[in-house]
Amino acid sequence: MFLKGQDIIASLQLFLGVGPRWTYAELARKLGLSVGGANMAVRRARDAGLLMGDPDGGDKPVARRQALLAFLEHGVATAFHTSPGAVVRGLPTAHSAPPLLGSIHTPSSELPLVWPDAEGTVRGRSVEPLYRSAPGIARRDPEMYELLALVDSVRCGAARERTLAVEHLRQRLLHASAK
Repeated sequence: MFLKGQDIIASLQLFLGVGPRWTYAELARKLGLSVGGANMAVRRARDAGLLMGDPDGGDKPVARRQALLAFLEHGVATAFHTSPGAVVRGLPTAHSAPPLLGSIHTPSSELPLVWPDAEGTVRGRSVEPLYRSAPGIARRDPEMYELLALVDSVRCGAARERTLAVEHLRQRLLHASAK
């Protein structure tokens, strides 16, 4: 089995938490997936070592924080590389979105990076999201939005953007209290 973008998104959502007694239907709603799609995303992420059984004895998988960080730092840019494309209307991502917005000096003539999105209000260079539901997830969940934008900075950013994004991801994944 190969990892898919929705597997990374599911792993990030399970890191943040879905609820103490979450169901695959609830995870699917949060991620814009079918129930079967959510189940398969979790299965692939678990097979890849990004998720593990609940160490507290629960029946649902949880994020393996170190493994997830290692993949985001060293693998996601290769496995899910993207380059800015055509100018479109969309939702800002990568260093054009929180939490890196304002941390990276860019010339005022440079267009922001955006996920193509019909509901978007910003014109910028398009970046293919990890999964097509990313803009919807971002509109509903600011914490997931920040994580997805950081992952995009790793996927398509220059060295400085990647380094800052990894620092933020490390802080969140390893130093956040357990969910």
